[in-house]
Amino acid sequence: MTFLRLQKRLAASVLKCGKNRVWLDPNEVSEIGLANSRLSIRKLIKDGLIMKRNVQIHSRARARRFQEARRLGRHTGFGKRRGTANARMPQKVLWIRRQRVLRRLLRKYREAKKIDRHLYHRFYLEAKGNQFKNKKVLIEAIYRYKQDKSKDAELKEQQDARRKKNQDKKAKKGDTAVAGK
Repeated sequence: MTFLRLQKRLAASVLKCGKNRVWLDPNEVSEIGLANSRLSIRKLIKDGLIMKRNVQIHSRARARRFQEARRLGRHTGFGKRRGTANARMPQKVLWIRRQRVLRRLLRKYREAKKIDRHLYHRFYLEAKGNQFKNKKVLIEAIYRYKQDKSKDAELKEQQDARRKKNQDKKAKKGDTAVAGK
């Protein structure tokens, strides 16, 4: 059994790969053993006595399957957690997301003329002050505010109408009293 360490090293250099990927024909050991130059190694490669093996496949099928399971919420119990809740999903990130959602909604409403700039500013500051847990709560707050405002306006109109009616009555009464004297 001849050592083919030199031939393997030269073949790896010629084939531009690692020594583990070089395949030497076990039936032609003596012929390969005679090769001691890159030129002779090239000839053996051409003859097919020395070949470059294919790269071994490193499958990601299992990793993909595991990721799919993770997306469904598997393998995420207490035993699988290393970081704190805040390290895994920072409160700051959640806060930023929520603020962006609320501010986007306020901008949309302002551009659609659903709220005026004063109302926009008021709700903007309230959102910043953590008054709204989510988008739904903010929409409800805007709706409630607008309803209250319209109700107040309606009541004011009724009050004004009543006041005017009473004033007219008083004026009529005053006129009749003057006419009666």
